[in-house]
Amino acid sequence: MKILVVCGAGASSTFVAQRLRQAAQREGRELLVHAGVPGMVATGTDAGDVVLVGPHLASALPDIERDAATRQARVVLLPEDVFDDRDGTRTLALVTTATAADRIERTPR
Repeated sequence: MKILVVCGAGASSTFVAQRLRQAAQREGRELLVHAGVPGMVATGTDAGDVVLVGPHLASALPDIERDAATRQARVVLLPEDVFDDRDGTRTLALVTTATAADRIERTPR
């Protein structure tokens, strides 16, 4: 699964991406996590299955959601305290929740 973490300049998203990647590795999950800027969603550059949006970009969320919809990516606005998630587990839980419907729909009956 590909995850794109976006922020205004790509700096703070780098920390979130790194922590998320480490949390996924600890749980044995394979995630390809990139940090970037909102324009990457529109252009498809490193576009993910899930786009995590920095809390300071809340006003840009409608545009990011529109761009992500063209790629059928889920968008999650990160909470204000995301940078306090030092081990990435809360951020990983957000990804898990965002993709839970996908797993249910794809489960054979």
